[in-house]
Amino acid sequence: MKFVDSASIRIEAGKGGAGCLGFRREKYIPDGGPDGGDGGDGGHIYFRGQEGLNTLSEFRFNRLFRAKNGQPGSGQNKRGKSAQHLTVEIPLGTKVYDLETDELIGEMITHEQVMLVAKGGFHGLGNTRFKSSINRAPRKTTPGSPGEVREIGLEMSVMADIGLLGMPNAGKSSLIRQISSARPKVADYPFTTLHPSLGVVSYYDEHIVMADIPGLIEDASEGVGLGFEFLKHLSRAKALLHIVDVMPADGSDPVKNFLIIENELAKYDQELASKPRLLAINKMDLLPEDERAKITADIVKAIKYQGEVFHISALNGLGCKDLIEGLFALIKSLNDE
Repeated sequence: MKFVDSASIRIEAGKGGAGCLGFRREKYIPDGGPDGGDGGDGGHIYFRGQEGLNTLSEFRFNRLFRAKNGQPGSGQNKRGKSAQHLTVEIPLGTKVYDLETDELIGEMITHEQVMLVAKGGFHGLGNTRFKSSINRAPRKTTPGSPGEVREIGLEMSVMADIGLLGMPNAGKSSLIRQISSARPKVADYPFTTLHPSLGVVSYYDEHIVMADIPGLIEDASEGVGLGFEFLKHLSRAKALLHIVDVMPADGSDPVKNFLIIENELAKYDQELASKPRLLAINKMDLLPEDERAKITADIVKAIKYQGEVFHISALNGLGCKDLIEGLFALIKSLNDE
């Protein structure tokens, strides 16, 4: 299914039911007086977080959500039935905006989290409500108030434990295919990943979620290339895994490629740039075994990287087991903080 990370919809809460104008008329009871009941309240509209959803594609075609109206009141002081509330399930990591005011209404963070986004109308009052000592037969009622109508913007950021960083064709999609059951598109040309995809990485009875983000290029933080649209997804990840192609097919310098990505993160969001990360040098299978240690050591020294480094081949699985163990250790340490 195509990943959709933003959508705009219209929501209409229910109108309150009108109050009833009625008088009691029974045999042997003269001048029975008013007995018009109140109407029912209109239905609210709620959003509820659902961890099983990972796309906003449903809202591309279903753009109108309308709660039911409250029923009108009736005689014998019978109140109209209030409408049921409408609950719309949305993915975790979704920000909800009022498009008319650009107000951020809220963000869906946890499973089953509930957010009120449109209030239903208040019920109308029947004429019984207006009875007094000087007005024994009021003919006044009130209609129900209208429900809130809002134009809503939804913007989803991928919820993941690990976000993958790297230049186009660094091997991010190949890695996520190698260590998870996700099957993103893999090819030998740039930008094969056009939409973020999620993969679940298992280690014994534990699991973490990894997000494969489209490759970034220089000036991505300023809107160049595909990466700008998805930089925000990385902000939801607990930690980052930077994939460096040890021998880029375009002849570019791995050190320069690493620094370009790190620079784009810093320009986009300093908090994002400071997230914990690991470094994986990929495509080690392309290097002669006796040269691997020196080449990778030179790269690490040049980029002044201080953390743990993994030497892998996403194609044949070389070093991937150690990388998985490192990822789980990092996430565990973050969860224990």
